[in-house]
Amino acid sequence: MKKFLSLMIISTMFVFGSLKAFADDSQEALQFFNSYVTAANTYSQSLPGFYSPSAKIIRQVVKPNGELVNVYTNTSTYIKQMKLSQTVAKTRHYTNSYSNVTVTPVANGGYKVSSLRQPKGETYKLKTYMIVKKQPNGKWLITEELMQTKEQIFLKYANKK
Repeated sequence: MKKFLSLMIISTMFVFGSLKAFADDSQEALQFFNSYVTAANTYSQSLPGFYSPSAKIIRQVVKPNGELVNVYTNTSTYIKQMKLSQTVAKTRHYTNSYSNVTVTPVANGGYKVSSLRQPKGETYKLKTYMIVKKQPNGKWLITEELMQTKEQIFLKYANKK
């Protein structure tokens, strides 16, 4: 009976320790997301550092008829495009607000941060998610990102992977 009780206590401690680690990493993933939002909305030069060099970037274009078209790009191309568009965005004081933010674990040890994005001045909200993963050095990086957009110009890049 003593062995059984000891085993139950040890097992319980392990489960609660694991849950605490999950909760801590989940909170860190959320804090990382909030830092990303701040950096993006202030046009911080640190923004490219939020992305893994091999991140999968998906712009999901919402066509006027409601059809969704995925447009894929790599990190370096995305960062170049981001830097070009920042000048215009900054001049227009363009920002995004995010609601319904949820954090869920994914199979690769990362976390999926899902939300609804509302561009400044718009009444609609668009789906977005990023998969973030803590690196061995403790730094969090975006390894995948999907962001819906109504900007039809992205369609010219469709079917390119």
